[in-house]
Amino acid sequence: MWSSFWRSRDRFSLDELRYLIDQLQKVQIVNDVNKDFVIEALRSISELITYGDQHDSNYFEFFMERQVMGEFVRILKVSRTVSVSRQLLQTMSIMIQNLKSEHAIYYLFSNEHINFLITYAFDFKNEELLSYYISFLRAISVKLDKNTISLFVKTQNEEVVSFPLYVEAIRFAFHEENMIRTAVRALALNVYHVGDESVNRFVVKAPRADYFSNLLTYFRKQCIDLNGLVSETLKNPDSDTTTAILAAVDEIEDDLYYISDVISAGIPDVGRLITDKIMQLLILPLLLPSLQLDAANDIQIGAITSLYLLCCILRIVKIKDLANTIAAALFCSPEAFIADSETKLNGYVPDHVHEIQQPENENVIEVNGCSKQIMQSLSSSSQVRTEDIISKGVSHSTLRDALLSYITVGDDLQVLGSLSMLATLLQTKELDEIMLDALGILPQRKQHKKLLLQALVGEDSREDQLFSLGSSSIRDEFNCELDGYLQTLKDQYGVACSSLEVGTTPSAHRFQVLHTLVSLFCRSNISPETLWDGGWLFRQLLPYSEAEFNSQHLKLLKDSYKNCTCALLEETRGTWPDLLVSILRDEWKKCKRAMEASSPPKEPKCILFPLEKSSADDVLPSESSIIAGEKMCKVVKVFVLLHQLHIFSLGRALPDQPPTCLPSDIPENSRARTAGLDASGPKLGAELRLGLHLRGVKNAIFAF
Repeated sequence: MWSSFWRSRDRFSLDELRYLIDQLQKVQIVNDVNKDFVIEALRSISELITYGDQHDSNYFEFFMERQVMGEFVRILKVSRTVSVSRQLLQTMSIMIQNLKSEHAIYYLFSNEHINFLITYAFDFKNEELLSYYISFLRAISVKLDKNTISLFVKTQNEEVVSFPLYVEAIRFAFHEENMIRTAVRALALNVYHVGDESVNRFVVKAPRADYFSNLLTYFRKQCIDLNGLVSETLKNPDSDTTTAILAAVDEIEDDLYYISDVISAGIPDVGRLITDKIMQLLILPLLLPSLQLDAANDIQIGAITSLYLLCCILRIVKIKDLANTIAAALFCSPEAFIADSETKLNGYVPDHVHEIQQPENENVIEVNGCSKQIMQSLSSSSQVRTEDIISKGVSHSTLRDALLSYITVGDDLQVLGSLSMLATLLQTKELDEIMLDALGILPQRKQHKKLLLQALVGEDSREDQLFSLGSSSIRDEFNCELDGYLQTLKDQYGVACSSLEVGTTPSAHRFQVLHTLVSLFCRSNISPETLWDGGWLFRQLLPYSEAEFNSQHLKLLKDSYKNCTCALLEETRGTWPDLLVSILRDEWKKCKRAMEASSPPKEPKCILFPLEKSSADDVLPSESSIIAGEKMCKVVKVFVLLHQLHIFSLGRALPDQPPTCLPSDIPENSRARTAGLDASGPKLGAELRLGLHLRGVKNAIFAF
């Protein structure tokens, strides 16, 4: 019988299909002797049915007439080899994926044979067989709609009581193999997107609802694993963990996008359920407690990792209640989370907590030539005390205070992380404006738009009240709405937060943020790239009221600008004075693009990696021209930023070109001509005027 299988026939013909089915029905048991024939027959049948679906409906009519689905089930029962099971699953997947006829698909799904294959006890110790099985389930899910999904469920009193396709699939939702996890997630989304109400009720009931809890538990583990990699990198900057961190970041962001897709599927209560689990399993017990500057040793995730994860959650998971709850929690003290947190991971060894490096002299904090005494003179004219902003590592009243303190005294990564967090909050559309106002990061144009709207609808029509940001009516509304969020945080999650001080206004919070950013621009130990991120945020918050951005702010920025100008003038006597003006022009354009962009220059994931160190630092002496060139570029970046911030603060628009006094059409040999040289070279007795060129460069700098 087996030799006749290989005789010459028209491969794509109804006779060939009839012959294969006849031979398959004669098989009583599948063993090593006939398994090759059975495998080839199953494969060929799938090809013929797919061919017939596109060319001749008689193929599938014959397939139904001979009840081949029943034969497939019988072959599976009498088979003793994994290879046959594997081929049968592949055959079914191929047919389901390629059949276009709704009639054919409905037939395949309309009998219990398909559900028998779904619930059959395959030997999943064989990883390849498991992959074929999951592909088979996923192929079915792609064809689901409100008509076909009813063929896979059992109902009682109009309620779904059994749905093997979904239940069997989510058993492997957290398999170690990424392709299997991805396929299961795709299947789940296909089920959710059908929109069948009875099925939706089924998936959110216990024990199926545990899938969503397990999803967040799995995500929490991914976050802790990422923190381990980041902690190792912070301890040993030379360790090669970049690839591992990037892979972990990709998986975490994929997880969040999947969670977002699940929420957007529109299943009732899923958004609330996921919000609760994210808060209870991750944000309250792990992420928020780590933001305090003097974090205890048993904090399970470092501040750097927490800031990145909070940014990711806010950017990707579009849930209004979640965003506002996170923002409201920033007004709680760290102790509110640590005292109530009972979530501990068994066997977890705390990773290194990235601590702020404090200045050696605790009495005076030098910030790019500006002492703390100058900072105090700034704060004396405001509602906010410098001691409340610039921390020396002591406990802070709220997590928001801790975020601002990272900016004023943290290292590069902590500054960048805090700036990323504030920028993410500012860009989160799901966040209510009242929360942005409470945090002090509501752009002034939105604030004026809000007040103008209130005036137009008659809520507050007096002109003096319209632009009086500290008015009692605004303050009362502000405190009332914020207290509502804090009460929700207490009622739903048991986190008690004290209300803000009496008399606190949104303008005081905005002043505090502006004060913090100005303090940042006075720091000399922060990289230019990080300062550019601060400049972007500063431009978003630029006030239209001098009461919020006063002369002391301007003076501090001007003093810092003068210090940077002096440093830049030193470069005119350095190794690369010829390139200084061209670099200034180039960096001016780059900085202008960065300041006017819709998003900060750096993505939040940049905070997970130590700042790039020049490869020449370890092999070249400090007096090397390469080192000197890199130093000059950094000085230019800071100088350009401070100059543009000064223009912003004066309410002027940035020009496309820097305001240098050198003409733009100077030829490359201008320095030789200025020095008294021509193409023939120096002449005997000629006086060379080399200093004139340097004076021209200096004039260009002073023209900024």
